[in-house]
Amino acid sequence: MATFRYQGLGAASGGGTIQANTRADAMRILFQQGVVATSVEAVGDSKAPRAAVIAASGTKVPFAGLGALLQSRSKKPSISKSELTSLIRELATAIEAGLPLLQSLRTVRRQAKGKGMPQILDFLIERVEAGVTLHQAAKEYGPPFDDMTVGMFRAADASGRNAEVLHQLADLLDRSVELKREVVGATVYPMIVAAIIALSVVVLVTFVLPKIMAPILSQGKGTLPFPTVVLLGLASFIGSWWWAMVLALIAGYIAWQRWVAVPTNRLLLDLTLLRVPILGVLLRDVAVARFTRTLGTLVSAGIPILQALRVVRDTLGNAAMMAAIDEVQEKVTTGSSLADPLERSGLFPPLLVQIVNIGERSGRLEPMLMHAATAFDRQVNTSLKMFTKALPPILIVVMAVIAGFVLMGIMLPLLELQKTLGG
Repeated sequence: MATFRYQGLGAASGGGTIQANTRADAMRILFQQGVVATSVEAVGDSKAPRAAVIAASGTKVPFAGLGALLQSRSKKPSISKSELTSLIRELATAIEAGLPLLQSLRTVRRQAKGKGMPQILDFLIERVEAGVTLHQAAKEYGPPFDDMTVGMFRAADASGRNAEVLHQLADLLDRSVELKREVVGATVYPMIVAAIIALSVVVLVTFVLPKIMAPILSQGKGTLPFPTVVLLGLASFIGSWWWAMVLALIAGYIAWQRWVAVPTNRLLLDLTLLRVPILGVLLRDVAVARFTRTLGTLVSAGIPILQALRVVRDTLGNAAMMAAIDEVQEKVTTGSSLADPLERSGLFPPLLVQIVNIGERSGRLEPMLMHAATAFDRQVNTSLKMFTKALPPILIVVMAVIAGFVLMGIMLPLLELQKTLGG
């Protein structure tokens, strides 16, 4: 039994010490007592460098620092999130079968394919052989191991429940990949339609319209209708200044990237997107579902709530909601509950606030978050269906307006010419 010092919120808020076998056991005991731990640290942990511990034990460990340094300075290959999910699930399965971590990594390495996967596993094996923990090795390597993955690896190392935590991480990444595919699949068709519309209008105005109008302009009778004048002017501008338009688009893209890179501007943009009808609801539901499931998974793995919030913050993908989580962390650090700052931000749905509030008061925050994650996943599917049903009609209306304007520009001078000839 070890002694752990904790700070927490809930029925027995405050701090103190608790006896448990591991930090994860300490977290579970605190949950059962109605305390939501904000930090749990082992009392008397040695902070001596690893080299000193090795020297005292007399154990020789292969030196891997040079290899890690060279690896860090070279361009490291990466893998997709789906490949990372497969790697983590295979590793969890090997550990669940009773293999030690190092042997599990070697087993997965023998089955690895492609260019990135073998090199990533070689690096992890080298560092683990040198005595480095899995989460430290993943953090040294960098992408594709993001903060959430490293945090879950840390939870697995600290709790001793490697297989269980890694399976939870694989499920979380699976849902993230599935959600991304749903969003991309919902927007591919409308974007293709919009691109075809834009290309058709450019071709019609630039090439077709001038040829149709050439005989009319050669006669010089009367004045052209306003839509025709606009379209001919647009065709002349595109034909003469297309290169300037290309340069302007490139310059605009670079300027946009720099503008978005400014934190204040990115915050303003993301806050504006959240207020857009239909799209804002979809973006918020996606972020809330990811927040709920990730936080529930991290807390269930034994990670203190403050550390879990820091990890979850970087997974939201929306600067406005990330700023809200920053405020939540500050309030929780000062002893506030988790639900109050979530409610004050105005960016999280009342259902989530109520669930978090009940979970904190009852000491069952972890299961409540996981149940809420399932509900919000269903809400995301509903929002996606609304978005995919609403976007095509909007595009059709836009297409009809553009096509009507182009048709007026072509037909009105032809009708006037017919009247002139008929008169």
